[in-house]
Amino acid sequence: MPEITITEVSIPVSLDAPDAAEFLACVEVRNAVNRHDSGTDDLTYTAEELLPGWLKTAFEPKRMFAARLDGRLVARGIYETRTEEAADTAWFSVEVLPDARGVGVGAALAAHLEAVARAEGRTRGIVYAPSWKRGGIRIPSPTGFGSVPAGTPEVRLLQSLGYTLEQVERGSRLPLPLASDVLASVREASLAAAGADYRVHTWAGPTPPEWREGIALLLTRMSTDAPVAGLEAPEDVWTVERLLEDEALEASSPRLPVTAAAEHIPTGRLVGFTEFTAPAEADRPVNQEDTIVLREHRGHRLGMLLKAENLRFLEEVSPGHPAVLTYNAEENRHMLSVNEALGFVPFVYEGAWRKAL
Repeated sequence: MPEITITEVSIPVSLDAPDAAEFLACVEVRNAVNRHDSGTDDLTYTAEELLPGWLKTAFEPKRMFAARLDGRLVARGIYETRTEEAADTAWFSVEVLPDARGVGVGAALAAHLEAVARAEGRTRGIVYAPSWKRGGIRIPSPTGFGSVPAGTPEVRLLQSLGYTLEQVERGSRLPLPLASDVLASVREASLAAAGADYRVHTWAGPTPPEWREGIALLLTRMSTDAPVAGLEAPEDVWTVERLLEDEALEASSPRLPVTAAAEHIPTGRLVGFTEFTAPAEADRPVNQEDTIVLREHRGHRLGMLLKAENLRFLEEVSPGHPAVLTYNAEENRHMLSVNEALGFVPFVYEGAWRKAL
């Protein structure tokens, strides 16, 4: 019988720290898994890009675990939670190298993560699991939108562990550059629909001081306004203090935040924003991060306007990237319609699974 051992990974303060070797090795596992499963390098991140996220412990506690098969590092598990009111929920992720699958490594890591969550008093576990298989028998999402393949290893494992499918997310890819006439047409139509009560601000890098409170509110509303189906995801409160800490840590990353935000002119408040993070290398894709328009300001095509303005701004501050990658809940038809109109096409579907711990 193969021997599976699981140990916690020390998160280094820097990549040249004496204890950085295992973290670096786990980044290689992450990238190897994504490269194999997706068939591309689009989902690859460098250790320099990933480390800042692991240092955000004040508001987003997270732990990493390494699994070894007969002494060889073959998988990593991620345990993430929140603080205060949101502390009852834990998010799990398991990544196993292709040549180490089918012998119980994933199941052992999953059981270990659940045990950590229970020991810390968490009562709900959530897993987002990509399913790359197309066609065949499908399991429909209870939302009525989207499905995942039945019988694949990740689906079988989650079902055997007692997880229930609650939602399906679509990963989409927009090839760049977008034709200038298409972008101009979308932008003009969106400006006309928005009317004179809204204007868009753009910036690259940290949030300007005058917009920090507005961005903190919008980030909080991401956890309450976005579709979460039956996941019962908790409110994730952002403050200016948290935003400043987040941006200070991300300043060490080579990725560039590129943001467009909509101001409601009569009140002077931000009512929507969208953000890209662009890698330093022009031959790598850009990641679409959060996008939100407050419920009370929807119906003015602000989502389309924000995305169009940020695509235009991206070409100014970080040109030449081959694509933008984004993820949306399948039932979020409004945002998917915006993406489809711009030319995004699906590349993966992700199941969002929930379990009472």
